Amino acid sequence: MDSPSVLVLENHSFRRGVLVTALQHLGVIDILQADNSEGAMAQIRRAGGVDIVLCDLGNTALNCQDFLHSVGQNGMVRAVALCSEFRPELRRAVEQMTNFAGLQLLGVLSKPTQLYSLQQILQRYGHRRLLPDVDPATPYKLPSEEDVRRGLALGEFKAWFQPKFELNGTVLAGAEALARWEHPVRGLLLPKDFLAAVLAYDLIDEMLKQMLEQGMSLLHALRQSGLGVELAFNLHASQLARDDLTDHIHHVLKSNDFPGSTLLFEVAENGLLDIPRATRENLLRLRMMGCSLSIDDFGMGFSSLTLLCHLPFNQLKLDGQLVRSIADPRTRAMVTSTVALARVLNMSLVIEGVGSQMIRDGLVEMGCSFGQGYHLARPMDAQRFVQWLQSPKIPA
Repeated sequence: MDSPSVLVLENHSFRRGVLVTALQHLGVIDILQADNSEGAMAQIRRAGGVDIVLCDLGNTALNCQDFLHSVGQNGMVRAVALCSEFRPELRRAVEQMTNFAGLQLLGVLSKPTQLYSLQQILQRYGHRRLLPDVDPATPYKLPSEEDVRRGLALGEFKAWFQPKFELNGTVLAGAEALARWEHPVRGLLLPKDFLAAVLAYDLIDEMLKQMLEQGMSLLHALRQSGLGVELAFNLHASQLARDDLTDHIHHVLKSNDFPGSTLLFEVAENGLLDIPRATRENLLRLRMMGCSLSIDDFGMGFSSLTLLCHLPFNQLKLDGQLVRSIADPRTRAMVTSTVALARVLNMSLVIEGVGSQMIRDGLVEMGCSFGQGYHLARPMDAQRFVQWLQSPKIPA
C-alpha cells in the first residue's frame, strides 16, 4: 500500500519540523506543511486533497475546529489525527470517537510526539482504507471541471442500486441509487473519487437529474414486470436552497406517472445545521408531494433533538461506522437509544454497513427493523438489479 499524503498544521516551527521529520522517517513522501488554517486550505486545494491532517485542536490561534469542519464538508480530507494535550477525562472521551467533523478520527498524539505512536496512527489509517466498503486502488485527486462536464455530457455517470431489507425477514424494503462514474481512463469511480469535484463545480444538480432519469427508467421496467420498489437518492442540503430542483422532481414524478411515495431523499445530517428558510420549505414541499425524507449518516453530525422534531423527516439512517463493533457495550447502548428515539419520533430506522451475519443478528436482537450492507446485497447496475429482483438471493 502506498503511504498516505499528510498535511501538518502547526504554527510552532520546531514542533512542525519534528512531525515532518518523524513522518519522513516512517516513509511518508507526500507531506504538506502550514502554519495557519488559511495556508492549510490553500495547500489542500492545490494538491487536490490529502489523506490525513495532523493538527492541535487546543491551539486557539490555528482555529482547527472550524478548519476541520470545512474540509470535512467539502470532502478534500479523509482523516484527522489530533496532536493535543487534553485533560484525562476529555482525552478518554475523544479517544472513543471514530469521527470528528465528518472525518475519520485516527487518534490523539501526546506531546512530544513519539515515533511509535505516529506509526500506529499511520497503520490505523492503512487498515481502514482496506475495509470492504472502501476501494483504495486510486489516489485521491480531484477530477478537473472539464473532465466532469465531459462525463456528464456523455452519460458516463450511472446509477447503481443497493437493496435495503427488513432485517428480521426476507422482505425487500427499497433500494438506494448510488452514483458511479464509468470513466474511460480511470475505470469505475466511486463517489469518494468525484463527489467533492461535482460539488465544487456546482454540477451536483445535473448529476442528480441524470440519476433520477435512470431511476425512472428502472421503475418503468419494473412496472412492466409487475414489480415495484421505493428508490432512495442522495441530496446535498445546499441543493434545496432554491426551488429549481424541487420543481424538477415534481415534474419528473408527474410526467412519469409515479406517486411521490416512489421516491425517498437522503440528506446527510451534517448538512442540516443552520439551514436557511428556503431549504426547510423545500423539504416540506417534498414531503407534501408524498416523498419520504431520511437523515443520512445519523450519529456522525451534530443535529439537535429540536432539529429532529421540527424538520419533516420520517426516517433516520444510522451510519455503518457506528455498528462495526457490534459487541461493544457502547455500540449497543448507542444503537438501542437510537431505536428508542426513532420510535418516539415516529420515524423508521435504517442501519447502514451490515457487513456480517454477526452484525445483522446483533441489530435484530436490539430491535432494529431495516438495514443495508454488503452482507445483505452489494450495489449493482440497473440490468443486474432487475435480474436480482426476479430471483433475489437474500441471506437467511
